[in-house]
Amino acid sequence: MDVLSYTELCAALDGADIYLLDQLVRGRLRPEMRTLDAGCGGCRNLRLLLKLGFDVSANDEDARAVDAARQYAATIAPHLPATNFRNEPVEQPTFDAASFDAIVSSAVLHFARDDAQFAAMVDGMWRLLREGGLMFCRLASTIGMEERMRPLGGRRYFLPDGSERYLVDEVQLLDVMTRIGGRLVDPIKTTVVQDQRCMTTWVVRKF
Repeated sequence: MDVLSYTELCAALDGADIYLLDQLVRGRLRPEMRTLDAGCGGCRNLRLLLKLGFDVSANDEDARAVDAARQYAATIAPHLPATNFRNEPVEQPTFDAASFDAIVSSAVLHFARDDAQFAAMVDGMWRLLREGGLMFCRLASTIGMEERMRPLGGRRYFLPDGSERYLVDEVQLLDVMTRIGGRLVDPIKTTVVQDQRCMTTWVVRKF
């Protein structure tokens, strides 16, 4: 059995979301699962999924991100069709309903303009999941720093790190989960980043 060197390990992980790695290590995300990287952005998680042999697709409203996703796939997993990678908003996916076993959404949902777009983004992803499928979301929240966030109205806030984001809280996430008919896989977990922002991990299964 080949031993992976430190350099090879770092190259394989290549900036992937460490909370996504947790789901991989615990066997909740496996290569045989058809997986969508929703709002793939810089492709940091997509690259890892491709290297692990996932049947992965991706979408993003930024055409440059989708072009990069196609290029990575052509290099790492040339058997995957280019149509797996689509230039489209997360809330308006063109993939078939109930066609994915897992959906990964990392640092995407907090770019929603308002409640309506947030709900549309969640609903768009949820529609694509098969029964029993897993939705992994990592997004900014107010949890743990409620007094440090300056409200701008409509769940939009100005953060101490200087950014403006749509921020959720625990009650909202639980309410959304109930509305869509999901169930928590893990307790909602939040990391407070040195009084600058809060990043919450929300992992839900479809039943």
